[in-house]
Amino acid sequence: MVNGRAAADAIARARRLPTLRVGLHLALVDAAPSLPCDELPDLVNRDGCLRTDLAKLGFDVFLRPRPRRQMAAEIEAQFNAYQLSGLSLDHVNAHHHFHLHPTIGALIVDIGKRYGLRAVRVPAEPGHVLDRIEPSGKPHRDPFIAPWTALLRKRVRARGLAVTDHVFGRAWSGAMSEARVAGILEHLPDGISEMYLHPATVDRFAGAVPGYRYMDELAALVSPRVKALAAKCGARRGGFADVLPA
Repeated sequence: MVNGRAAADAIARARRLPTLRVGLHLALVDAAPSLPCDELPDLVNRDGCLRTDLAKLGFDVFLRPRPRRQMAAEIEAQFNAYQLSGLSLDHVNAHHHFHLHPTIGALIVDIGKRYGLRAVRVPAEPGHVLDRIEPSGKPHRDPFIAPWTALLRKRVRARGLAVTDHVFGRAWSGAMSEARVAGILEHLPDGISEMYLHPATVDRFAGAVPGYRYMDELAALVSPRVKALAAKCGARRGGFADVLPA
């Protein structure tokens, strides 16, 4: 998040780790904007932050030219800020998966291509795999999100951008425990999968999502059990640039 509080520190750390694959997490809702508020009158709320009413904002961007132009400008500003960091752009996704919105997804692809965009996260999570890991009786399916995921995948591929076959982390967002990460590795489907987590050394900090188990997710990533399972299943680890064709 180039408009996050710790963006400068994160960029400095990433520069010291040249093998780290870094992507742009576009924050178009529920965050501080990159552009001045007076340039985004339809996108910000009274406290100067980007709006949190995703459904209403989505309709505004889809139906009204002025909010759509402001959204395009904010997307461009965040791509430009990332480019100025000097970091290689491994992939792009959006806060709250807002790039699933068809208009916003199209803007991201069109603008991103000018900034060297090569890969986009399409959060197509195979629910049947999660059902095998935790057979609770309630299927891990979200019929509302499926058509928008399919549309984004089609659009991204049509523009020559790369996507993975599967993504893990949406259904259990903020709760990717060691047991769940291990379960995913034990039932990893064929193809290329992305797994994303939200690790941190503490659970409470400015901007933390209530209920998110940040420390548990960090523990999962450094778990000897998880490392052993990753090696056992033959997974080749890396970023989009490491595993997807050019």
